[in-house]
Amino acid sequence: MVLVREPGLVASDVDGTLLGPMEEVSARTAATARRVAASGTPFVLVTGRPPRWMPRVVDALGVSGIAVCANGAVTYDTAADKVLSSHDIDPVTLHDVVGELRRELSGCAFAVERATTSARDDLREQFLAEADFHRNWSNTDIRVSPLDELTGKPAMKLLVMNPGLSSAELAAATGEIIGDQLKSTYSVETGLIELSAPGVDKASGLASVAAELGVARSEVIAFGDMPNDVPMLGWAGHGVAMRNAHPDALAAADEVTTTNAEDGVAQVLERWW
Repeated sequence: MVLVREPGLVASDVDGTLLGPMEEVSARTAATARRVAASGTPFVLVTGRPPRWMPRVVDALGVSGIAVCANGAVTYDTAADKVLSSHDIDPVTLHDVVGELRRELSGCAFAVERATTSARDDLREQFLAEADFHRNWSNTDIRVSPLDELTGKPAMKLLVMNPGLSSAELAAATGEIIGDQLKSTYSVETGLIELSAPGVDKASGLASVAAELGVARSEVIAFGDMPNDVPMLGWAGHGVAMRNAHPDALAAADEVTTTNAEDGVAQVLERWW
């Protein structure tokens, strides 16, 4: 199904969607996003990324405003570099969930994302991980910490890594153990899942921003590629999956565009801008 009318709000995932395969913003995509913003239509980034990973993307895109981060847990004003709200997991739940997973599922390692007031606050206060939480990104933004420190304060996101399982397998096993205490999703296939407070996902975060801006759900177009985008694609008036998307995202979408390597987001938005 192809959307005919001009959207009242554009929402886009970042990795695998807006960014190309080398995590770059192409000239075509940036120019299109700037035309959208110049027309007065909100261009909202909706991502699993924490605020600290947003400034580089925003600078390359050339469009600032409200972003939904951490899979819906955080709203972040990219222009003011200010965290506006955070729906956190409380320490008791963190402690209980981590304890249950450690007992019932061998091979797990844990990390937490914490919301501060700014993306540029001390990075070591924003991301804490166990020593055996093996990352595929730079270690400069991490504080290696024991479990009791990880679970001692509220967190916007709990990350669970298990290299012996795929992300889908880990999400399924985690769900069987912890039930509905937290909401799980994933955005990579490498045995890493992301847990949020109940009721928090990209759809809830985007719905809150749209309501603040006075834009009806039916007027929203959303782009995504992974399982963490599925709630947003289903909530939006028109959900668009990338050709390179996970099967779950493809199934949830109203339309499929070309890949992120082919400026798939821009190709759709150029119908109006």
